[in-house]
Amino acid sequence: MSIETSNCVAKQNGVCNKFPYFTKGIIVKGFGRGSKELGIPTANMCSEAVKSLPENFDPGVYYGWAKLSNNPTVYKMVMSIGWNPFYKNKTKSMEVHIIHEFGCDLYDLTLSVCVLGYSRPEMDFNSLEELIKEIRNDIKTASDNLDSEEAQQYATHCFFTPDSNSS
Repeated sequence: MSIETSNCVAKQNGVCNKFPYFTKGIIVKGFGRGSKELGIPTANMCSEAVKSLPENFDPGVYYGWAKLSNNPTVYKMVMSIGWNPFYKNKTKSMEVHIIHEFGCDLYDLTLSVCVLGYSRPEMDFNSLEELIKEIRNDIKTASDNLDSEEAQQYATHCFFTPDSNSS
């Protein structure tokens, strides 16, 4: 087994040794840029979920699994944590892109996420096109990492069962 490190996160076969990290939160309205401006919809986690993040969650892009309260399916996800320097946000956010097309808004649903890994640090971009290209790369990286046997086992974790009290 090889171990690779990426910005203070040690990974073994694509799954970080300080993960998994499980959290839940209500999906709230964001800035409205994900779908409209980027063509990449995001589910914005409520401020309570953001504030509950451990200090060792550096700003950047993470990947893992996500489940909505109204749907039994667990989906691949990629998540940005930070201030989105391209947009110069003043408030830290957790923006989850669920790798699935829903065709409707997800506001007020509970989103359960299992974070398995760290892809890259938060970055600024010179253009919207560069940002979109990097997000698409993040989605591919997340999807590829989540295809591993180690990552797949978390898609069926008891955290995602309706009667689970884990958080």
